[in-house]
Amino acid sequence: MTRLLRLALRLFPVPFRAQFGTEMAEQIEHDYAHARARGRLTAIGFVLATAWDLAHSAVAERWNPTWTCARPPLAEDTGMRSFAQEWMRDLRYALRFLRRTPSFTVVTVGTLGLAIGVNAAIFSVVDRVLLTPLPYAHPERIVHIAASAPGSGFPEEFGVSAEFLVQYRERSKLIEDISTSNSFTNTLRVGDRVERVRMSWPTSSLFSTLGVRPILGRLPVDADEDKAAVISYQLWQSWFGGDSSVIGRSASMGGGNRTIIGVMGPSFHFPDDATLLWISSTVRATGITPGRFNNPLVARMKPGVTTDQLARELTTLSKELPRRFGGSNNYAKLIEKHHAVVRTIEEQMLGSVARPLWVLLGAVIIVMFIACANVANLFIVRAEGRQRDLAVRRAIGAARSQLVRAQMAEAIVVAGLAGIVAVILARVSLPAFLRAAPQGIPRLGDVRLDGATVLYTLVAALVAAVACGLAPAIGASQPDLTRLRDGGRGATAQRTWARNALVVGQTALALVLLIGSGLLVRSFWALRHVNPGYTTENIFTFQIAPEGPNLRDGPSFARFDLEFMDRLRALPGVETVGLVENIPLNEGTATARFRSEDMGSDPDAGTVLNFTYSAGDYYKAMGIRLLRGRVFENSEQLSASGKVILSRTAANLLWPGQDPIGRRIRQAGDSSWATVVGVVDDVLQDDFRDKPQPLVYFPLVGPTPLSWAINSPAYVVKTRRAETIAPEIRALVKQMAPSAPMYRVFTMAGLARDSMLRLSFTMLTLGIAAGLALVLGAVGLYGILSYIVAQRTREIGVRMALGAEAGMVRRMVVVQGARVVALGVGIGVVVAVLATRALGSLLFGVKAIDATTFVGMSLSMLAIGLLASYVPARRASRVDPIESLRAEV
Repeated sequence: MTRLLRLALRLFPVPFRAQFGTEMAEQIEHDYAHARARGRLTAIGFVLATAWDLAHSAVAERWNPTWTCARPPLAEDTGMRSFAQEWMRDLRYALRFLRRTPSFTVVTVGTLGLAIGVNAAIFSVVDRVLLTPLPYAHPERIVHIAASAPGSGFPEEFGVSAEFLVQYRERSKLIEDISTSNSFTNTLRVGDRVERVRMSWPTSSLFSTLGVRPILGRLPVDADEDKAAVISYQLWQSWFGGDSSVIGRSASMGGGNRTIIGVMGPSFHFPDDATLLWISSTVRATGITPGRFNNPLVARMKPGVTTDQLARELTTLSKELPRRFGGSNNYAKLIEKHHAVVRTIEEQMLGSVARPLWVLLGAVIIVMFIACANVANLFIVRAEGRQRDLAVRRAIGAARSQLVRAQMAEAIVVAGLAGIVAVILARVSLPAFLRAAPQGIPRLGDVRLDGATVLYTLVAALVAAVACGLAPAIGASQPDLTRLRDGGRGATAQRTWARNALVVGQTALALVLLIGSGLLVRSFWALRHVNPGYTTENIFTFQIAPEGPNLRDGPSFARFDLEFMDRLRALPGVETVGLVENIPLNEGTATARFRSEDMGSDPDAGTVLNFTYSAGDYYKAMGIRLLRGRVFENSEQLSASGKVILSRTAANLLWPGQDPIGRRIRQAGDSSWATVVGVVDDVLQDDFRDKPQPLVYFPLVGPTPLSWAINSPAYVVKTRRAETIAPEIRALVKQMAPSAPMYRVFTMAGLARDSMLRLSFTMLTLGIAAGLALVLGAVGLYGILSYIVAQRTREIGVRMALGAEAGMVRRMVVVQGARVVALGVGIGVVVAVLATRALGSLLFGVKAIDATTFVGMSLSMLAIGLLASYVPARRASRVDPIESLRAEV
């Protein structure tokens, strides 16, 4: 078979054969022997492929000779052209060589391509969400302003009231511009189309504060009052078809007709991506009722000002508010404890998502390092198998730099092909990743596979080429020249150490990811088993916003709600129906100060509690336990009955250790008392991580018919058809309130999933990364031990010939692997102690350094390492001593 290859060598020019023929013939004989050992068909394929390659190269040498340009010594080769030609020649040779070993090429390119592709997908999200500057002028000077008042009973952080805006706007020396910042849902009507959308009602200075301009029309001014609106690009496209004549058009929004005066650009989203329009407003110093805390502020600092400086100034200015605007004694006491909260707008918008995204990017970078270690090990093994070839080249005068460049050329080609695979993989996987990502991540809808991602992929591929190829290339540039004499086969201790070090690094990094994913799994398990105070199964919830001349006050809305709930109960499969103003896991509740009759005559005494409104069989439908007393009767929903229901925490705050039934409370600013008729269990309103809120439940009608009107509550329908009943309810809404939009349509099970989506998404992604790392680490350990067994075949044969038992041989190999894994586990535990602190706020019910997780994952890593060691150990114990010794003769 080799005659065909020798014949192909004769196709080269005589001077070329004189210079390289002997080396090429030896290499061909060596490669053919390896191919023949794998079977006759492999040998035939090798001969045919090599013959074709030699013939093609011979024609190229005769047409465009390269052998005439003898390579001068490296010290004399300073020309960039010659340098580039040498690299191109090495890259072409590397490409041909890799084509001859498809298994090696597929494994290395696939491993790196997978790791780099996952990196590219995550980086595209991180780049767009975290690294791309916010689309505002000088965003580093824009800040979010809120309030805190430790010891006041108010939340840890809350919005401010109108007098703060006036005070800061008129008297701050560190602020250039300031505006309110809010977001809520309300009805938008354009012709026959009616929907409930998210909108904002800031002051007209919002846009100048942010430093943005519309792409169409103009921005509002104070003279517009609340009669003008600016719409988002998304709303302009989806509702108005991108028609420029929208400017000057009137639409019903926020409860009144307003004129559209501007359209913002596609990148403008404030204060969140869901906000579709902004209604202008004006806040003046006169007519302000102080203490109505509801909205944060957004401001632009003057150049050179820091957030700490501004916070100190605003805190000082707030102390003047009671003297300037008046207010109750409680208000004055609150202001005494008030501290301004100032943070950059980037931190406010991105702070909650930054840590999970950085954790994910760090995890996939670790996976890439592990993949590089695996591929580097393969290159080391490949270089060991080519020691005779490299020794020949060194012996005939090749410089070390030439051998390094030749080896690096292969790594560069592999990394380049992996980069192409990575871009394709990222393009395919990114849409699925975005669909799985939790809602609420700013600018997630703008994520694309753009030039920055391709550049990152290129850099990652270059880093991978250096990481995979440099160390093996340097090691291979000093071949053992004794291979020319005796063809010795043993691996040097130095190279064995290098391979072991890579496996140790792989094991340590994989363990870090395993421990991190284990902590997230335990957090997810703890969240799944939190008792929120209600059930989430078989509950359908939605809201509508009915309008009409017959709906004008509390009793009229209450009558509509009770009738509508009766119609809902009549639907097939419906067990019971109730309503609440703020559905848990979707809407927060308002706060107010309440006082009991036991608090004396001080009108400013009281306790800050949350409050909401309920009706129908809300508690039964949600599975909220009634602890004492009773729930509201329907007759108490139609008139000012003066009844309330308390949560357990609210009752304990007002009357610790006492029975609250029959006692009375009063809301600050209200002259009428309400009697407690029932106590229900606490509920988790906002998140499963939070503590229960102290809640006061009011009926639908307040002390006077016009005191409040609950015009868009959340209806709660208990039914086993929660996933399929929506069409029937939509049809019923069309009958009862034809013009009312139906919105916030959920199942409680879906809301529960969404509340844990950010944790579960991070857990899933980190778990996949940990799984990849674990597999790559196990494969790396298996590969190195398999190679060691192959290298020590003669030694093992001698041992067994001298009486060593199979079990002893297995233990020898397993112990060798166990030492490597144990060292990696020890290093990994130390690194994990430092790294898991980054998980921080993602954890729930478990500490960052959790002994159970650390020990469990370390033992799992050891077990997998031992399993990966056992397979080559078992193969070693089956070595036939006679055959192994005969093979060495």
